[in-house]
Amino acid sequence: MSTSSATPPTGDSLSGFLYALSAYLLWGLLPIYMKALAHVPPSEVIAHRVVWSVPVALAVLWWLGRTSELRAALRSPRLLGMAAMTAALITVNWGIYVWAIGSGHALDAALGYYINPLFSIFLGAVLLREKMGRTQMVAIALAVVAVGILTWEAGRLPVVALGLTLTWGFYAYLKKRLPIGPNQGFTLEVLILLIPALAYMIWLAAQGTSHFRQGVAWDDALLFGCGIVTAAPLMLYANGAKRLTLSTIAIMQYIAPTMIFLTAVFVFGEPFSGVKLLAFSLIWAALVIYSLPILAARVSRAG
Repeated sequence: MSTSSATPPTGDSLSGFLYALSAYLLWGLLPIYMKALAHVPPSEVIAHRVVWSVPVALAVLWWLGRTSELRAALRSPRLLGMAAMTAALITVNWGIYVWAIGSGHALDAALGYYINPLFSIFLGAVLLREKMGRTQMVAIALAVVAVGILTWEAGRLPVVALGLTLTWGFYAYLKKRLPIGPNQGFTLEVLILLIPALAYMIWLAAQGTSHFRQGVAWDDALLFGCGIVTAAPLMLYANGAKRLTLSTIAIMQYIAPTMIFLTAVFVFGEPFSGVKLLAFSLIWAALVIYSLPILAARVSRAG
């Protein structure tokens, strides 16, 4: 991601690739971190993600010399209103994700993030009247069939996957319309969430149900570290995306859900039935179909 005034890159840089790769690897490893916090309620984990992200995000903005834009945003009711909407969406997204990992639904989380780029195309067509190509329509149709198969198997919609897809899709859509850089936007979001998060943490402590500072050093370290594991990949991604073409980002975005998928099956031991294999195969086929025109365009430009 870059500031709203930045010019899109005309090519890829090594530094941009390394920034983005680091972000996606961290996101791919995040389930292992969150699984260690499975005994902590998701709402408490989210509160700590917010609170400890604030100093990290502010430090990065200070280092980049971009605090003036944040101060201007804090004085704009319109910007605050828009940021409050994105903050609400990312909070719900975090809540679904943390619950999914802790309750043995990491596969559903991977599915949600696989579907997300296809949902973004759909959103663009519906909300922005962007024209979809034939390959994109086929890819979206395959994703719909995959969701239908999973719904038929479970007897209900894959709520976790769809919840992550919808919240992240609308978050990304609104985030693009937020007239402020992504680093500043993320800082603004966690600042908006800071007071309710702090109030909730204080309430938990008063009720005696908090997991923070209860004599378990490991819990304290993990909850405190939520700020780093939340803010760091977002900041790395922001610095990587502005140095990469959109086509490169489009291909790299599969790294994290693939790592989540492998972790769910081979580390967490979540059941992977034949029906799920069929559904995931359709999703993978859809992503290949979606990616082919992007790769073809890159080859054409390189030639």
